[in-house]
Amino acid sequence: MDIERLMQELTVEEKAALVSGTDFMYTNPIPRLGVPSLRMSDGPHGLRLQKEGGDNGVSESEPATSFPTAATTASSWNPENTRKMGEAIAQECRYYGVHTLLGPGVNIKRNPLCGRNFEYFSEDPLLAGVMGAAEVNGVQSKGVGVSVKHFALNNSENFRFMGNSIASENTMRRLYLKPFEYIIKHAHPATVMCAYNQVNGTYCSEHKWLLTDVLRLDWGFTGVVMTDWGAMHDRVASLKAGLDLEMPGDTAICRRWILDGIRDGSLSMNDLDAACRNILNWISKYVKPADPMPVDWDAHHALSAEIAADCAVLLKNDGILPLSGTKKLHIAGELYENMRYQGTGSSMIHPARLTTPKDAFTAHGVRSVPMEECDTILYFAGLTDEYESEGCDRENMKLPEKQLCEIDTLIQTGKPVVIVLFGGSPFELPFCENVSAILNMYLPGQNGGTAVYELLFGEKNPSGKLAETWPLRYEDVPSHETFGKSINEVYSEGTEVGYRYYNKHSVPVRFPFGFGLSYTTFAKTEWQKNGDAYVQTITNTGDRFGGEVAELFLDGELAGFEKVYLNPGESRTVHILPELQDETVYSNELVITPEPPHYPVTLESRFTDLQQTFMGRILYKAVISVATKQMKEAVKLPDGVEKENRIKGAIFLKRILESNSIRSATMCGGSQMPYNFAQGFAELTNGHLFKGIRCLMKKINVPKLPKEEQKG
Repeated sequence: MDIERLMQELTVEEKAALVSGTDFMYTNPIPRLGVPSLRMSDGPHGLRLQKEGGDNGVSESEPATSFPTAATTASSWNPENTRKMGEAIAQECRYYGVHTLLGPGVNIKRNPLCGRNFEYFSEDPLLAGVMGAAEVNGVQSKGVGVSVKHFALNNSENFRFMGNSIASENTMRRLYLKPFEYIIKHAHPATVMCAYNQVNGTYCSEHKWLLTDVLRLDWGFTGVVMTDWGAMHDRVASLKAGLDLEMPGDTAICRRWILDGIRDGSLSMNDLDAACRNILNWISKYVKPADPMPVDWDAHHALSAEIAADCAVLLKNDGILPLSGTKKLHIAGELYENMRYQGTGSSMIHPARLTTPKDAFTAHGVRSVPMEECDTILYFAGLTDEYESEGCDRENMKLPEKQLCEIDTLIQTGKPVVIVLFGGSPFELPFCENVSAILNMYLPGQNGGTAVYELLFGEKNPSGKLAETWPLRYEDVPSHETFGKSINEVYSEGTEVGYRYYNKHSVPVRFPFGFGLSYTTFAKTEWQKNGDAYVQTITNTGDRFGGEVAELFLDGELAGFEKVYLNPGESRTVHILPELQDETVYSNELVITPEPPHYPVTLESRFTDLQQTFMGRILYKAVISVATKQMKEAVKLPDGVEKENRIKGAIFLKRILESNSIRSATMCGGSQMPYNFAQGFAELTNGHLFKGIRCLMKKINVPKLPKEEQKG
């Protein structure tokens, strides 16, 4: 593709189309000049590819491998896992004709209640950066691009479409931007996706300091910057700030703003051309003649279990694990049969296969016996989709009350109780002292059941380490008083997040960052400095093969790590060369702006704010009815994976609609929710009947898209 020749031949109308997406997951083709369309798809831990003609919801997707989520893979402390996973996902992308994967998500886990924490790696920037870079390298090694997200400070869900993350430059540079920086410099991702939220009063989609000064000039990023779906606000301002591609596109108003901006001089052709060049380079690199890659679905299913087993964290064990084949088990808990293996939201995958713990146990002849007959009780607990989902933050850090009551009842029997946990984020464990063992699987992917069986019965040895701190109670979390409660999210704790806070202030925790037990034992020498490197020898002093992690902390922060796998009696010496530290002194100043009023309603208001007036309530109910209808249709389906996914999709849609802003709805809705409709909604809610009607009747005139011109 001769990009400079194309730049000379593109019309301004074609350029305006090129920087806008179309059909929800594609770039606009320019048929006249032979520029093809590039196809994107969710998600970070597996492919969520919408079927052709689908509703762009989270169900109706093609079968793909659901791998362990980032919260899980980070606990392996082994970047080889995310690299292999990335390669496998890329093969499935090639099989389905997808050119760029929307992921990984690498935002820092600031607070355990964030509803999307299952999709993020760690509270530590180095661990998140290393694991994320390995996934990027794995995907891109197979000729598929990635979009690292969500840039930046996207650490909560309740107000994600309009929230204002207020943080000092020091806090951002030292913590929240560091995973992105590491990945940009070590893996060179094809694209970066900007977040919905504001940072210090400016939306990420038009934040020149973030998108140009830091990302491009400081870090040397040369790829495409795209919006999250519906994150656009001011199209002209975004192009000036360094934002290339608006997604999902098909928003007539954005093309209108571009064309008007070029005509009246408020937008320079140089800014528009810079975005077009970036997009053409991206298309040129990743859109090739049809070259589908075959997929070994059985191998990917096995890989999913292999990774899950390496990630599981043994939190407690009084010696009862591993279980012997002679033990009589009473098995309880809804997650035994209905294993929670992935999160809910845009990353929800239609699994090509599914192996639950019950499936694996049955295949190996393990059955549950009555309580008055068992030696050991095995209980499967964790967060269900109702408690943890993209689109909203959790209300508390507790397990479902029903599970807590059942566990207490089992403990009262006096028999040993082993707990297997599922979920994407920490929760309080009030029963911890009274059970014999706790095995944390996080969200282990579609073959998590196999991994559970192998770990419980000693075919595999747990070797995961926590990538985040598990507090004793939510009140111990530094941001607990204010997190997720208002549009202004003030990062007043600075960099004292996770283990940095608990260690500095000597706050007791349930399980510390980096913690994880094994069925074998290890001896570690003290760290020794050898030139610029640090050296430690690890020896397996037990009687089982197992994995252990060398964790190097300098000045209270993780400075390097390496995982080793050793046979009994075997030793290995680890050499870690820490990353060079930025010695620049950055400001710790916080500039807090007042929150906008809830009334009158503006385009930046939440949909829930419409309920303040009679007309607004009518409009709100009309919007929410879409999700209500989907739920009614879902519950009528026969039991099975499809029904479960449809129900999860309806729950997610309701949460997204409730938290969405009016502007984001139009920027995501395309022709179904044009900009003049959004204006009309705001005017009608505010009691301006005639203004609202005029807005609804107003038409936004733009030229046909290039693909439509060809059809004409």
